Amino acid sequence: MEKQQLPNSTLILVFGIISIVTCCCYGIIGLIFGIIALVLASKATKLYAANPDLYSDYNNVKIGKILAIIGLVLNAIYLLYIVWIFSTIGYEGIQEMQQEMMRNMGQ
Repeated sequence: MEKQQLPNSTLILVFGIISIVTCCCYGIIGLIFGIIALVLASKATKLYAANPDLYSDYNNVKIGKILAIIGLVLNAIYLLYIVWIFSTIGYEGIQEMQQEMMRNMGQ
């Protein structure tokens, strides 16, 4: 009997990569992709554990899960950093810093 590909195995891998790449988007987008990848990986792992001889591409699921966990950690750290920045210097302070950077770039 020919092995079939696990459902969403490639999607899990792609979402894990996207969760890492988008960690600089205020942490929100990467958190969403990381959580979706972990949920899909959990379902795929249960499906594979029920009948491992029937499915292939379990390596994509494992790698995608690892990447999603790394992405979640990076996004959580970045989100906490953004919250800390807003709580310490506020929105006006951030705008002043941006204006100062723009003035320095123009010189």
